[in-house]
Amino acid sequence: MATPTHTLRPLTCWKSMLRRTRHQKVVTRSLTTYHQNVPYSKFQLPPSGQPAKPQAPKKIKVYPAPPFPAANTKEPLKALCADQIALLDPTGARTSLFSKTNPEAAKVGDILLVRLKGGDPFAGVCINIRRRGVDTGILLRNQLTRVGVEMWYKIYSPNVEGIEVVQRSVKRARRARLTYMRKPKHDVGSVQNLVLAYQRSRSGLRGSAQKEEGLKGGKKKSVRGKKH
Repeated sequence: MATPTHTLRPLTCWKSMLRRTRHQKVVTRSLTTYHQNVPYSKFQLPPSGQPAKPQAPKKIKVYPAPPFPAANTKEPLKALCADQIALLDPTGARTSLFSKTNPEAAKVGDILLVRLKGGDPFAGVCINIRRRGVDTGILLRNQLTRVGVEMWYKIYSPNVEGIEVVQRSVKRARRARLTYMRKPKHDVGSVQNLVLAYQRSRSGLRGSAQKEEGLKGGKKKSVRGKKH
């Protein structure tokens, strides 16, 4: 086999290559450092021998701080809750019915009747009143077909048409939640008979009021006939 021989280049070849690279470096350096002087000046220098005039400071326009909402409403959550209650209960009847300051308010142990816009009314013993602003709710307990049923109702719900007090408790309850009434020993049972008696008394009062209005209207008609 033939041994490989190294190819040798003459020294002049290396000199020409180095010269070429050096020339390219000079060209690139001249391109990058090329700068054209432009006579431009914003400030006019004072003539020699005269002092420079002091310039007055430029006035910066200062804008007032925007109004902070907390200054108008110190407690925004309470303000929002009050607005919602005023919208859902414009008369304030339900608020006063479950207010702690009202002596005639509904309390735990009373029998309440809740009338709904889309559904049958439900009556039961109030065993809990949860006061949470707009989310204020009451828990009623009743027996349907000898089975204990409990229902939560939001008093400010648009589905609730009205809340009536059927019967008030004889004694003031010593607890805020009458959960012990779930036991058979303390369970009141069904309150349907009390609700029916309450509805009959209400219908009787309405009928007597209508009769009185009719008699008054008839008397007026007779008086008008005599005048003619």
